[in-house]
Amino acid sequence: MATPITAALVQELRKRTDLPLMECKTALQNTEGDIEAAIDWLRKNGAKVSGKRAGNETGEGRVCVYVDAANQTAAIVELRCESAPVAKSDHFIALGTDIAKTIVDKNPLTVEALLVTEVAPGKTITDRFTDVISLLRENMKVHRFERLTEGQFGSYIHHDGSLGVVVQVTGSPADAALLRDVCMHVAAVSPTPISVTREEVPANVIAKEKEIATAKAMATGKPQQIAEKIAEGQLNAWLKENVLIEQPFVKDPAKTVGQLVKSAGLELKKFVRYKVGEAS
Repeated sequence: MATPITAALVQELRKRTDLPLMECKTALQNTEGDIEAAIDWLRKNGAKVSGKRAGNETGEGRVCVYVDAANQTAAIVELRCESAPVAKSDHFIALGTDIAKTIVDKNPLTVEALLVTEVAPGKTITDRFTDVISLLRENMKVHRFERLTEGQFGSYIHHDGSLGVVVQVTGSPADAALLRDVCMHVAAVSPTPISVTREEVPANVIAKEKEIATAKAMATGKPQQIAEKIAEGQLNAWLKENVLIEQPFVKDPAKTVGQLVKSAGLELKKFVRYKVGEAS
């Protein structure tokens, strides 16, 4: 059943794509109101879509990171609250740091397990929340977290705490400044990398990008065989834009991120990027 093409739906697609309203409306009309299908339709018809993430949620909060270099373990956590002043408060920041450290030390597998984890004799993370909530008078929660093990870690937190990145490398002893630069690259670059290497890009994502590239080529009147060759070239270009080790390094575009870390005797294994307000 087709979804009604309302002004709100058109505006939502415009926010996702940064394209004119009439183009968005036409795309929705051609896809029976399906926003994801409309984005594909726009791309197949040659539009340059901004590619913003779907499902962003409202909410304030901050990202916190804790690295235990001696035990080769790191954690990144997104902590939510109701207002920006609370997100910037010392009590909230300390809570986030305590939670990240607890994730490193105790290895809870879920948010539910984290909340009942002891941080001191007879005191759990839930108790820590209760203490801070009683001071700040605002609801707060752990939205998501990830724990990384084995290797060396770099981290970066944006000045307002709204964005955080952790990178994991193996190899020679790493320069902290270099790892921070790689984290800042992941935080700043557009498009945001979707994986470290090509091999890690999901097969369904590759298939979808190839389908879109082929459709664009055929729309110009090219025969199927030629369109497929053009699509292969466009897919290769897309991978270079979206795979971390193939992206030009933001501080020195003459080299890729992969070349930068390889020259330091390192191998990039993983990155985690959290931005407050994004749906997990």
